[in-house]
Amino acid sequence: MARRSRRTIDQTQTLRERIVNILRESIIKGTLKPGERVAESDLAEKYGISRTPIREAFRQLETEGFLKVIPRRGAEVTSLTEEDVREFYEVKSLLESYAAKVATDRLTEKDIKRLEMLNSSMERFARNDDIKGFFKADNDFHDIFIQKCGNDKLCNIIQNLLQQFQRFRIASFVLKGRMEVSVDQHKDIIKACCDRDSNLVEQLVKRNAEYSAKLLAQRFQKSGEAVVKGVRK
Repeated sequence: MARRSRRTIDQTQTLRERIVNILRESIIKGTLKPGERVAESDLAEKYGISRTPIREAFRQLETEGFLKVIPRRGAEVTSLTEEDVREFYEVKSLLESYAAKVATDRLTEKDIKRLEMLNSSMERFARNDDIKGFFKADNDFHDIFIQKCGNDKLCNIIQNLLQQFQRFRIASFVLKGRMEVSVDQHKDIIKACCDRDSNLVEQLVKRNAEYSAKLLAQRFQKSGEAVVKGVRK
């Protein structure tokens, strides 16, 4: 059987999904730097595909905050600023913590067991330094509160916010020790859920988001905005 080219797109996913995943991972890992141009023509030639799925991928990554699409020029990797991080986590902590407070009395024993299972998975991912697995499990953990709050409009607002600023959230888990601290914070959240202490759950979920904001802010202060924008001093 002929060996498939390393540049061939995986056909188990749509072309758009594959391009989205390739570019997102490149940005997260730093292969594509903030401010760097991403050209449709280069991707089309590299993977042997038309520009249509590439444009679709660009639009999705723009909504997630990874790219800025420039008419007739393609796209460029967006830069992160300390103000962006602060504003995002201010809104996230308020909305998510309120959803968690409302959801606490609605949680079933099955829901709490799932919270425990997800946190155990996160603990395992942290030991293996598996950021992608950890991020998905963390999403699923917080999504339980969002889905159980019983407010569809609030749920939609939070989900849209998280999708647009996914990059910030992933970046926080890359920081040393962040995953382990998150696991410990989740254990406290689960205990408060078992006690049906909705006010404490609200405080702990808010603290969980604020911790990410604090770490990212410290990273900005140490490295300087020039590093974040991909131009080292």
